[in-house]
Amino acid sequence: MLVFNAPSILSVAQVSRYLKEVLETDDILQDIWVQGEISGCKTYSSGHCYFTLKDAEAQLACVFFKQARLRSSAPDLRDGMAIAANGRISLYERDGKLQLYVEYVEPLGDGALFLRFEQLKARLEAEGLFDAERKRPLPPQPAVIGIVTSPQAAALRDMLRVLRSRYPLAEVILAPTLVQGVEAPASIAAALDLLNEHGEADVVIIGRGGGSIEELWAFNEEVVARAIARSRIPVISGVGHETDFTIADFVADHRASTPTAAAAAAVPDIEDWRSDILEKQQTLTDLVEEYLNDLSEQLERTQHDLQRASPQNMLDRRRQQLDDMTALLQTHLQHILSLRGERLQGMALRLHSLSPLLTIARGYAIVRRDTDGSIITSTQQAQPGATLTIQVTDGHIVAKTITKY
Repeated sequence: MLVFNAPSILSVAQVSRYLKEVLETDDILQDIWVQGEISGCKTYSSGHCYFTLKDAEAQLACVFFKQARLRSSAPDLRDGMAIAANGRISLYERDGKLQLYVEYVEPLGDGALFLRFEQLKARLEAEGLFDAERKRPLPPQPAVIGIVTSPQAAALRDMLRVLRSRYPLAEVILAPTLVQGVEAPASIAAALDLLNEHGEADVVIIGRGGGSIEELWAFNEEVVARAIARSRIPVISGVGHETDFTIADFVADHRASTPTAAAAAAVPDIEDWRSDILEKQQTLTDLVEEYLNDLSEQLERTQHDLQRASPQNMLDRRRQQLDDMTALLQTHLQHILSLRGERLQGMALRLHSLSPLLTIARGYAIVRRDTDGSIITSTQQAQPGATLTIQVTDGHIVAKTITKY
């Protein structure tokens, strides 16, 4: 054992080692049975179990390592269980914490708190406060969210963070309350009643972070259960950790495993809305593109049908036929005109050969009577004194008959 002179100044480590040696050299403390009620029991993935043994006056930290649990075939421990634990008491130097290192556990039955819990649970259940038929659905898009918790609680910051990230459209109303201690149950009930009187909240979250059964006990009191049951606003209970169950959880319209889970249950996730909108936008875009593609194909088919049924091709053929007929007609007319011209020329030659002008040109003349333009071919036709016109090759000569020969 360490020995120190009175005036020596000791370090914290030296004091801790000294106390540890004092405890571990005490025969009573190295093989001791302690009776009490389990509180704050937690078993980690390593298999080690940590809890507190308590009675009405004091409490003692305990650790039950995995090897000891397996060696003693200990039952599963839970809050509220009354046990007798055997082990040794020593000091955990790092935390300066006095602990009972448990080697064996003897169950003694349910503890006082657990019995109170079960009795109240059975009575309220018999009244129908836990019935699924009386639980109301949560509003899908709440505009105002009421929160009943301590303003200083870390759980409040966690809930506000979740609400801001998931659904920043919602307004939050805090009804501050105590969440542990003797005055907490009445404070919680009053805060919930106040939110109902206020009337603006669409849903209410009652919550606090994890803790021992004593720290969470306010949510196991009947006054809180009655306040939840009479609430006109749907209530979400988010008390402790996932493994913690309170009376408030059974009465509430919805039970969440933690305060943050309660906040998530109270509101929709705006990211889901955004994803849904983007998905619907893409679907709408695909439908519009498909519709436009169908219209385009239909238009192409219609244009093809119109082209096949169009009179343009027939008009083109008729126009070409007209051009061919016009050219043929022009050729035919030209041929006819040519023939007629040759015939006319022939007739003109024959007429010319019969023309009296040729006779005149050979020295003959044509005598006409002025009165009627008739040709004088006999002297009998010319009376004395008649005016005559004599046509010669280069003009006319006017003459008057004097006498007949």
